[in-house]
Amino acid sequence: MDLEGIRRYCLSLPDATEGIQWQNDLLFRINGKIFAAASLETTPARITFKCTPEEFAELIERKGIVPAPYVARNHWVQLEHLEAVSRTELKRLIRDSYNMVAAKLPKKIKLKLGLA
Repeated sequence: MDLEGIRRYCLSLPDATEGIQWQNDLLFRINGKIFAAASLETTPARITFKCTPEEFAELIERKGIVPAPYVARNHWVQLEHLEAVSRTELKRLIRDSYNMVAAKLPKKIKLKLGLA
């Protein structure tokens, strides 16, 4: 999967938005909360997302996956290259990140977005 494929997938999730921040990062959000980020400046492309504590421990043992700078304490990982996981697994990981972030939204917002 390339960066454009990741972008299309992230934006296909309900109420997902995108925006550039910090001059070179493409951020994907739900209700203003980030669920994935892609670096536009690095080659190969890198993507960062949230995962469960258990999956965090498993993923960082793999080649090409590292604790995400600044947010690893919150169980975010960074793929150093997009081939570090399969296309199917990457979609699942992004969807899981989206779901974890959406689950923490206030109930009123979840109802408004149709996520409750």
